[in-house]
Amino acid sequence: MRVLMVEDDPSLSKLVSDGLRSEGFIVDVASNGRDGLWMALEGSYDVAVIDIMLPALNGYDIVKGMRGRRVWTPVLMLTAKDGPYDQVDAFDLGADDYLTKPFDFVVLVARLRALIRRGAPERPTVLSVGDLSLDPASHRVWRGEVEIELTAKEFMLLEYLMRQRGQVVTKSQILDGVWDPAFAGDTNIIQVYVGYLRRKVDEPFGRHSIETVRGVGYRLVDSPPVS
Repeated sequence: MRVLMVEDDPSLSKLVSDGLRSEGFIVDVASNGRDGLWMALEGSYDVAVIDIMLPALNGYDIVKGMRGRRVWTPVLMLTAKDGPYDQVDAFDLGADDYLTKPFDFVVLVARLRALIRRGAPERPTVLSVGDLSLDPASHRVWRGEVEIELTAKEFMLLEYLMRQRGQVVTKSQILDGVWDPAFAGDTNIIQVYVGYLRRKVDEPFGRHSIETVRGVGYRLVDSPPVS
């Protein structure tokens, strides 16, 4: 099992890499982000352990560069940054796990083995359905080359539908996934926001990608232009 470790603290890097080798891993180490990204793109690794605060290129940029080049190696971010938004940024860019320093070595090993067992399925950071694209990290949406401005709630609804592409989702599922399980308002709010989305992502482009499934809910599909 090959591990790429990108860490600029030489003592921590040696401690962890020596420990991983004693557990049977083959470990390659990069001490800066630029070398780490090059090794991640050019090598063949079962998992990568990447710090966030690195010289030359930070850990976020490494993960973004990997996913942008369709390198799906599982990534565990190992960092002293422990804020919730730091974790959200990492996951939005394509990281698979997040462990803060200080940490227990046995926990690190267990998480790496779990990532390796799950493998590296393709999971693009930009969601696409036909020529409709959504980037969760930058909160931007495009239809082809045209960028579309959405409100925060419209964006959340579209992201939810895109992650369930081709599947029918009920109003209750949308309320749980986009609003709040404790939402006590009128469920017609969903119909209202679906209408908002259609007027922005479908109607100006002659599409019908957001389908109503009567008596059930909604479904997002790839819809060719209406001629």
